[in-house]
Amino acid sequence: MISRRGLLLLGLAGTGALGAGLWFAPPGEEQGRFAPGDLAYPGLAERLGGAARIEVIRHAQRVTLLREGESWRIEELEGYPARPGRVRETLTGLTELRLIEERSSDAAAHARLGVDDPASPGSTALRLRVLDASGAPLVDLLLGRRRVRTQGAAPETVYLRRAGEARAWLAEGRLVADADPQLWVDRDIANLPAERLRRAEIRRAGEEPLVVAREAAPEAPLRLVAPENAPSPDPLALDEIGRAFEMLTFTEVRRAGPDLPGEALGEARFLYTDEVTLTAWPRLHEGQFWVVLRAEGGPEAQALEARLRGWAYQLGQWKEKAIIPRLADLMPE
Repeated sequence: MISRRGLLLLGLAGTGALGAGLWFAPPGEEQGRFAPGDLAYPGLAERLGGAARIEVIRHAQRVTLLREGESWRIEELEGYPARPGRVRETLTGLTELRLIEERSSDAAAHARLGVDDPASPGSTALRLRVLDASGAPLVDLLLGRRRVRTQGAAPETVYLRRAGEARAWLAEGRLVADADPQLWVDRDIANLPAERLRRAEIRRAGEEPLVVAREAAPEAPLRLVAPENAPSPDPLALDEIGRAFEMLTFTEVRRAGPDLPGEALGEARFLYTDEVTLTAWPRLHEGQFWVVLRAEGGPEAQALEARLRGWAYQLGQWKEKAIIPRLADLMPE
């Protein structure tokens, strides 16, 4: 039999365990008393107007997004703009997360669910924090294993644990969060269709200047007009010049400045319809093709310049012959 003293000790231990459970639980979510479907962060949508920083961390990998007016910039990529849609999807997902099942408060079970300490060896947990301008957290969340249902329109679920809580939860909702900065980047540079190009003036270092132009009709082909006595070029090579900035994307980006490494290849100016002139200063660095761009002209050009100003972009190597070709690059093989 258990002595009177033993019963007293057991009662104290039970009280302590209940107190610990209540300590970690937010108001209205005492053990066994939450309503399935409750929001993980009630009222968050209203508070996100004050969000100033987003952090996503998994092991040594992390991405930090800093708010600048209505846009977000990626700290790890020298402040390059983040994809607005990706940020919006993440924040919206947080406001829509709903708790549907209580899971274990046992720390030993957290690793199985993927909501253990992300700094622990072998952890797969992802930590997502949203902070206000003072550094106070609006969201501090550990995200674990996902369960994607394939039947019909069944919603996705994810295991999670809120900072300061011992309990894990199964939550319903789609939440996009990645610790790789490259997955937050908007890689689009420009999309100037080939038929809009009227003239390209190319001055490559050590080479004779080239001028490619087309007649007034949009359907007219591009022609090599300088040098005057050059052999007939390959029409496909001229077409590549026309498509130099059509659906153009980059692979890497960095701040442009006087210390930009690599060999300067020269300058190329592309004149388009609707008052858009694009000037390119290409470089080669360790076999990689980089370019700094400036847009001038009307409203479209000004909007483009606002995105391009201050950045150097790494493009595919094949773009060298489209943006700053030699005369030999235009000749038939």
